[in-house]
Amino acid sequence: MPQQTCMGAMMKCTFGLAPSTLIPTPKPIMTSHMVAANIMDHVPMMNIPPFGMCNCPGNPMVAAATAAALGVLTPMPCIPNTPAPWSPGAATVMLNNAPALDNISMLTCIWGGVITFSNAGQTTHMIP
Repeated sequence: MPQQTCMGAMMKCTFGLAPSTLIPTPKPIMTSHMVAANIMDHVPMMNIPPFGMCNCPGNPMVAAATAAALGVLTPMPCIPNTPAPWSPGAATVMLNNAPALDNISMLTCIWGGVITFSNAGQTTHMIP
């Protein structure tokens, strides 16, 4: 079942070697006491931090390092390049004039990676 994503949601990239956490643009809307995200929270380095090292051969830095290593795949530091918004988002829930971001949405990096969520960032609270 889809969940609203928020600050701290865990992301993974198909070509990244480490997980990363979503940093939504501050909004007055909260979920689980955290800033809620919408599909426009896709700006590299601001909303989408690096995923450690990138091992995508389509990334020019990886391709150059691999060529210099005589064809041995050589990962290079990840610098996300995500020009388009998350897709599809929650079409029935609007946050700041854009669909809310849920944990089944995906984001494509121009270098070839697909970014997905492994955790929506929401926590469950026990009430005594």
